Amino acid sequence: MIEAKRQFGQTHNPTEIRNNKETNCLEVDFTDGKSFSIPVELLRVESPSAEVQGHSPDQKQLVTGRRHVTIMNINMVGNYAVALKFDDLHDSGIYTWDFLYNMGENQDEIWANYLKELEAAGASRDPS
Repeated sequence: MIEAKRQFGQTHNPTEIRNNKETNCLEVDFTDGKSFSIPVELLRVESPSAEVQGHSPDQKQLVTGRRHVTIMNINMVGNYAVALKFDDLHDSGIYTWDFLYNMGENQDEIWANYLKELEAAGASRDPS
C-alpha cells in the first residue's frame, strides 16, 4: 500500500502498484477509484527517460524489439514516482504518478501511435 499524499505537484496518487507477471502488465490503483493495467512493453517504449524522450519532442527515440520485455524491479522514488528496471537493463525512467495515470487513461491512443511509428519506420515489436 502506498501512502496517498500530494507530493511534488502530482495530481493523482496511487494506492497500490502491482507487477502482474501473468499478463505482463503494471497494475496501478489510484485514490480516485480508477485502476489501470498498463502493458510493460508500452511502459518501456514510452519511458520518460531522456534516453527515450530526448530533451525535446523532436529528439524522441523509437524503441523497437521490446515485445517480450519484463519488469525486474520496482523502486520507490520519494513519494511521487517509481523507477522501473526492465530485463533489457533499461532503468533510467522515473515514472511519476501523473505519468502513470496519463499512460493508463490514454494507453489505447499511445499504443496506436506507437504502432504507426513502427510501421512508418519499417520496424518491429519483435527482437531482431
